[in-house]
Amino acid sequence: MIAQQEHLLTFLKNAPQLIIPIYQRMYSWTEQECSQLWNDIIRVGSNEEIGTHFVGSVVYIQNSVARNAPLLVIDGQQRLTTITLLLEALARNIAEAEPSDGFSEEQIRSYYLTNPFEKEENKYKLILTQTDKDTLISLLRSSPLPAENSLRVMGNFEFFNKRIKTLNGDIEHLCKGLEKLQLVEVALDKAHDNPQLIFESMNSTGRELSQADLIRNFILMGLEPEIQTNLYNDYWRPMEVNFGQEAYGAQFDSFMRHYLTYKTGSIPNVSAVYEAFKAYFRTPDIQRAGVEEVVKDLNTFADYYCRMALGREQDKKLAEAFHDLRELKIEVAYPLLLEFYADHVAEALTLDEFESAVRMIESYVFRRSACAIPTNSMNKTFANFNKGLKKDRYLESIAANFLLLPSYRRFPADEEFNREIKVRDLYNFRNKSYWLRRMENDGRRERVSVNDYTIEHIMPQNKNVPQHWRDELGADWKRVHDTWLHTLGNLTLTGYNSEYSDNSFTDKKGMEGGFAVSPLKLNEGLGSTTEWNEESIKKRADKLALKAIDIWNFPSLDEDILDAYRPTTQEGKTYSIDDHEYLSGGDSRILFDKLRTEVLALNPCVSEDFLKLYVAYKAETNFVDVVPQKSRLRLSLNMKFHEIQDPRGLCRDITNVGRWGNGDVEVGLESLDDLQYVVGLIRQALEKQLGNGD
Repeated sequence: MIAQQEHLLTFLKNAPQLIIPIYQRMYSWTEQECSQLWNDIIRVGSNEEIGTHFVGSVVYIQNSVARNAPLLVIDGQQRLTTITLLLEALARNIAEAEPSDGFSEEQIRSYYLTNPFEKEENKYKLILTQTDKDTLISLLRSSPLPAENSLRVMGNFEFFNKRIKTLNGDIEHLCKGLEKLQLVEVALDKAHDNPQLIFESMNSTGRELSQADLIRNFILMGLEPEIQTNLYNDYWRPMEVNFGQEAYGAQFDSFMRHYLTYKTGSIPNVSAVYEAFKAYFRTPDIQRAGVEEVVKDLNTFADYYCRMALGREQDKKLAEAFHDLRELKIEVAYPLLLEFYADHVAEALTLDEFESAVRMIESYVFRRSACAIPTNSMNKTFANFNKGLKKDRYLESIAANFLLLPSYRRFPADEEFNREIKVRDLYNFRNKSYWLRRMENDGRRERVSVNDYTIEHIMPQNKNVPQHWRDELGADWKRVHDTWLHTLGNLTLTGYNSEYSDNSFTDKKGMEGGFAVSPLKLNEGLGSTTEWNEESIKKRADKLALKAIDIWNFPSLDEDILDAYRPTTQEGKTYSIDDHEYLSGGDSRILFDKLRTEVLALNPCVSEDFLKLYVAYKAETNFVDVVPQKSRLRLSLNMKFHEIQDPRGLCRDITNVGRWGNGDVEVGLESLDDLQYVVGLIRQALEKQLGNGD
């Protein structure tokens, strides 16, 4: 490795050609980064006391030993591209003038933008990748742009062009600022330096590399150029095109996280997707499959993801189901949905079964939201859902899995859903247009666009409730208004929201476009309702709740079929508290009685199981095991030792140490003085299992 400081313009002038390898990310700087660079250039250019301004490093590999061989840029393409766009805009605005020594249009183009004596692509100092490449060359040629041009390249060129025009020809400070830009030029020796390790360790200025950027470079960087080109053109580039320029930058990292969750059964941390991919890539099975199979598989599943998450699905019914999932924002279900899609393509899951499975997921999530059940465990629910599937009875096993989820992950049954949806604040629901659209369009062949209507509170939401509404609601009007205002029975859709205003219910019915003549299904029955009060709201809520039960339906399986999916229990002796010698009385019994009361109160889903040598407390599985001893209790917490937060240092690391119980954390309870602190440690293990610890 050879590193030296150099003026940026001198570097551009001396470089024969700078090529961005195909595995590098596309140009991604936004107006924000361009604005910062512009301000820095003007600032240093207008201040004689500032001699230089450092803009980062450019790291490259000599592509060949031949003289004037192109340089492959490993790091620095964002700054190089941005400066090139600025210089092109400057050259166009200078025209025949030379406002500063060395800054005529001809000099800018001949020194920094092109190699004037070369032909074809060799003519240009900077060669980008794919869409960026074609767009930049079109700009430098002043030729028509490609049909699909780079939004970032064009947007930032226009930004600089407008900024230069605001200078009204006074561009001396701009030119001086450009002359003061300095960088560190780092030349790598391909035979001795590891470009991938260097690439990973960089923390350059500008936009941080995404996890997808790191993964793409990890896969392709070390391969021979021909193989790189083939893999990129055959598999990676089609993925980029499928996502689209904006979605690729915004969603590809999410796809990679869902893909790895599906493949490994473990949910990577958002910031550790790259590390998780490297671990997955280095497993023996993947190494045997080879790089091409990995990239091909990524391409396949990226297509499934784009169909589901980006609206690319062609089948109408399936597309509508995916659209509803997107509106509910059920990203945590994508690992499972990727598996469903793969099995659908493999014909293990029919189209109708696939749509039914998607609708089951939708119903599960919406019912839980309507019942105000915390969502923090759903990522693990979906990540591990496939473990209980029987793919010869695919849809049946999906329904069984949902029906057998433990209490805190439960699929709310009709009674709970019917009760809760009628009293839930649905106006402030995270996507209120979703449930209104689903209810309005249920059974319709010609779908109504909710965007054409606004949400109407039949009983108005004005805090200063008009007197005529107080009279209609009765003597207890304030309680009725506070209780039922944002609930199912009082909400509907209308195209006449401003006309309705705070008018009386009778006026809202009878006016032009009123409830009596509304074509919307949600307004059926309002025309024949004589008054609007608590009883009317409850009656309408009862009706709509039954409709909701049909739309977001509950899985149905015969008990004998469901029994076949229930976990089998080991036959043998059952134990109770009486089987534990040290719990017959004394200090241990006092400690245990207090502890079990606290642990069982942590969450309604917690259950207690007496075993021969210890007592297990579990949600889905054991989170703490209690071994009674003569004068103390020894607890095993089911989590990794490094995960426990134990400021008092009471816990002991028992990783790989033989003990009764589950987990790598041990703590003793000897005094009631420590009870609440120890319960806090136990709560960490429970929350880790429920998903709160992610």
